Amino acid sequence: MKVVGGSNFFVGVVLLCLILFPICSLAEKKKPLRFGKGGSFKILQVADMHYADGKTTPCENVFPEQMATCSDLNTTAFLERMIHAEKPDLIVFTGDNIYASDSTDAAKSLDAAFAPAISSNIPWAAVLGNHDQESALSREGVMKHIVKLNNTLSLVNPVEARVIDGFGNYNLEVGGVEGSSFENKSVLNLYFLDSGDYSTVPSMIPGYGWIKPSQQFWFERTSKRLQRAYTAKPEAQKEPAPGLAYFHIPLPELKSLDKTNFTGVKQEGGIGISSASVNSGFFTTMVSAGDVKAVFNGHDHLNDFCGKLTGIQLCYAGGFGYHAYGLAGWARRARVVEVNLKKMEKGGWGAVNSIKTWKRLDDQHLTAIDSQVLWSKSSAGTP
Repeated sequence: MKVVGGSNFFVGVVLLCLILFPICSLAEKKKPLRFGKGGSFKILQVADMHYADGKTTPCENVFPEQMATCSDLNTTAFLERMIHAEKPDLIVFTGDNIYASDSTDAAKSLDAAFAPAISSNIPWAAVLGNHDQESALSREGVMKHIVKLNNTLSLVNPVEARVIDGFGNYNLEVGGVEGSSFENKSVLNLYFLDSGDYSTVPSMIPGYGWIKPSQQFWFERTSKRLQRAYTAKPEAQKEPAPGLAYFHIPLPELKSLDKTNFTGVKQEGGIGISSASVNSGFFTTMVSAGDVKAVFNGHDHLNDFCGKLTGIQLCYAGGFGYHAYGLAGWARRARVVEVNLKKMEKGGWGAVNSIKTWKRLDDQHLTAIDSQVLWSKSSAGTP
């Protein structure tokens, strides 16, 4: 191809990029995440929407008098109210976004489930649960559909990982306040992982899936890379930037928590924690990495607690969707996380100072409950 002049050369490069590497054009369009001028970054977690066919989809576990008018549209309305009330900087969907086995068209169900996030123009990210792929769309197909939707920062998988289990393993970096000395550093790191659906060896290991060694290897490498960048000049820091991890199926370590050391409720029947029946060691991997301060999952709709173990907060969001099982009279709910930066003595904003959380109920007033500090720089040494 013959090109003449600087502008023609630039056009030629862009066309070549589009032909050979279409993903690069998508990456350019996605605005990077950044803390606002007020020094805070807010994340809305939505767990287990279980969306199906909209207004024709019945609700689960509501009062009999609610059944006639209750459907997936109640889930949509709740999400719209939450977005309006909290005005988050990022919305995170932690799996079972659709209940695919009850969906007539999985692609349309995904579009409808994420519609409030898309129309809000707020960046959003998603991981898969154990029900998202139970239709004509495979697990890979579901994730490939998600990444094509507007305003999403989701990825099918990290480009640098040639071999990795699952679909929807990726990380997002949140930069410091524009114009501050931390502008070009990621002061908060977000990890998203595919915790699978069901055991890949059910004859030997029954039950749900787990985070595999290939995913843990990717996490370790990514964490080390981010820590090197954060502790390097300019504004070299002594400690790694805080990290938050999001995935669907809870870790077995949650079983060691009880009402004496968590905030919220644990009211699932049976064992109370529906984790994999094998411990793949990911919690230990995160502890060794040293940057993750909190983990957020869904899956068990009637659990909504946060408890601290070996320096990491393990948190449920509580069930969000109305086509998901719940408890009549126990409101559907969502979890909010707010990360705040340290105010510098000379003005401006520095590194992360605290991570707070609360939940909101889908009642008349979107009642906020269980506000707590998950991590703060001043108490970082507390076990």
